[in-house]
Amino acid sequence: MPPSSAPLWRRRLPLVGGVLLVLLIVIGLWPRAIPVESGVVQRGAMIVTVDEEGMTRVRNRYVVSAPVGGQLQRIDWKAGAPVVAGQTLLAVLESSGADFLDARLLAQAEARIRGAEAARDAAVAQRDRAAAAAKLAAAEFERARVLREQRVASAQEFDLAQMRADTAAQDARAGEFAVKVAAYELEQARALLTRGRPTDGGSLPPLQLTSPVDGRILRVFQESARVVPAGFPLLEIGDPTDLEVRIEVLSRDGVAIRPGARVLLERWGGDTPLNARVRLVEPSAFTKISALGVEEQRVYVIADFTDPVAQRPTLGDSYRVEARIVTWEKPDALHAPAGALFQRGGTWQTFVIDGGRARQRTVQIGRTNGVETEILSGLNPGDRLIVYPGDKVKEGTRVSPLVIEAR
Repeated sequence: MPPSSAPLWRRRLPLVGGVLLVLLIVIGLWPRAIPVESGVVQRGAMIVTVDEEGMTRVRNRYVVSAPVGGQLQRIDWKAGAPVVAGQTLLAVLESSGADFLDARLLAQAEARIRGAEAARDAAVAQRDRAAAAAKLAAAEFERARVLREQRVASAQEFDLAQMRADTAAQDARAGEFAVKVAAYELEQARALLTRGRPTDGGSLPPLQLTSPVDGRILRVFQESARVVPAGFPLLEIGDPTDLEVRIEVLSRDGVAIRPGARVLLERWGGDTPLNARVRLVEPSAFTKISALGVEEQRVYVIADFTDPVAQRPTLGDSYRVEARIVTWEKPDALHAPAGALFQRGGTWQTFVIDGGRARQRTVQIGRTNGVETEILSGLNPGDRLIVYPGDKVKEGTRVSPLVIEAR
């Protein structure tokens, strides 16, 4: 190295050191990318639901009461025992001459028999009409199923046909139940008239109460022996496999629920959700005080199970379920995470990650379920959005999307 070059190198060393120091300061102060949570715009099925708690209940139930006053013998039946209409002896009632009827009460008893006969005839006619309607609805559903397989009928037409067939079949079962109940009421009215007429000496045999319908005993109201008056409830009978669901919803949500809407029943104790359909939204609401002390107007929604009994063999009366009533659904909706959208200046906005920077866009939205929101315009499938952007995120801000690995 020539002797003249050493002083030049030494003179340039402080300059190089200063440049490196400035470069390090600039690098240290250079704004770093903000880590953000992100979500992707997708096209697929989307549903909007009303989520509330519900309770199962037996659709048709019957309370067996004492037709006359007397001494009730002990009832040994327990809840859950199976019964057969007209064969299973439920209770024995010993009555005395105190139940003899005078002329006025005898006339009332005879009028009760005539009314029970008319009710039985009306129930038979209603059962026949319901059976015919169920047969027609089943034929229409079979035609709709064939047309659906041939891609001629729409999914909505198929669902409506299925709903009509299910409803008609349930009405037919209810009609058969009503006929049995009406026949039992007529039998009890005749027994009351027979026991109410004076006899020439001798005591009346005990009155034996048999089951009016097939099913199981749901409740035993009076188990011990005692004197009971006429009309005293003794047992409640029903078919625990013939269930419906009563769901309590806010009245403002009930306005959006239509008969035939799908219902998903979750957290009922089984591994998979159960399916049901709305049969009725009751026309009258009621006031209820919430857990926070707020008055709420609520209304009952009645839904029928569409799954076979084999999928819910242990589900019984008055069991709790969590219901999701579908008020809107679309199979190919363009949707984005609801947390990625915010309002600014009266319009809906979002931040799209483009080239590592946040780009603000105006979007038009449709339905939302609280988790996903339908996008009508402003975004495309595959766009990556910033979910829950903070105050640090502005137009052009450098961002780094977080990668959350599924476990």
